[in-house]
Amino acid sequence: MAKVELKKPIVEEISENIKDAQSVVLVHYSGITVEADTALRKELREAGITYKVYKNTMMNFAFEGTDCEPLKQHLEGPNAIAISKDDATAPARIVAKYAKTAPTLKMLAGIVEGNYYDEKGVAALAAVPSREELLGKLLGSIQSPIANLARVLNQIAEAKAE
Repeated sequence: MAKVELKKPIVEEISENIKDAQSVVLVHYSGITVEADTALRKELREAGITYKVYKNTMMNFAFEGTDCEPLKQHLEGPNAIAISKDDATAPARIVAKYAKTAPTLKMLAGIVEGNYYDEKGVAALAAVPSREELLGKLLGSIQSPIANLARVLNQIAEAKAE
């Protein structure tokens, strides 16, 4: 069987993964310990993120003609991709957390909802809280004035009762 025929399924797998993705983060992973890599992969898997190491040439072919095409310029050295179909900031957030303990692990670039972000942009995305945290903060800010009003009315009612 020709080498091209062996590579086709890998390119199709990458293309399928990135097709409906909310975010794709390209990660340079050299110099990371096995324990750190295992912990990173476990946390990414629990968050529903696909994290896989592919050859740069395979990613190059898969990115051709997609939103991920700007990532092709970063395909040098040992790279992996973290792909999330649900949470747009989760891959960047989790990889950034592990990059603090493993300085050789770094995010090169990313595509979030069709927009290209360089290394600084992906780092800024990593600082954005998760959707659940943001919804919790929103709910808390909505409930706060209502709770304060209820306390004031309760104090007025208690004062009149005396």
